[in-house]
Amino acid sequence: MSQLPKIDRQREHQANERTFLAWVRTCIALIGFGFAIARFGLFVRQLNIVLIRQEPTPNPLFTSENLGICLVIFGMLMLGLATWRYNQAFWQIEQGNYQPNRLPVWVMTGAVMIFGLLSIPLLLLRNKVPPTPPRVQTQSQARNLR
Repeated sequence: MSQLPKIDRQREHQANERTFLAWVRTCIALIGFGFAIARFGLFVRQLNIVLIRQEPTPNPLFTSENLGICLVIFGMLMLGLATWRYNQAFWQIEQGNYQPNRLPVWVMTGAVMIFGLLSIPLLLLRNKVPPTPPRVQTQSQARNLR
């Protein structure tokens, strides 16, 4: 096993667990954001249909649904990577030869930056819908509103 005293190994394992839980929280946030972004896009589309009575033609590539699905998938993949990394660190601690790995940090940073860049077109590109003429109310409709 290891030459480290039992208390030192215990602290290292607890630090490994805290790191794993931080990764899990990040994955939950990614999955939650993905779900919220995808559902918000559906809400905006339904709101357009109700208010404008016309469904805008979305860009086939840059939709909030696609971005949300990508975030959910990425969150699940990161959870798998975090679990693999936790197990790897666990056995390295037990064997007394822990070697830090910065690759998961770079992967997460790069992916979040890419998702941030992909969300910019969703903010800047608006689906242009021709304005509808104002509705003229009849007297019977005006009475029903009172």
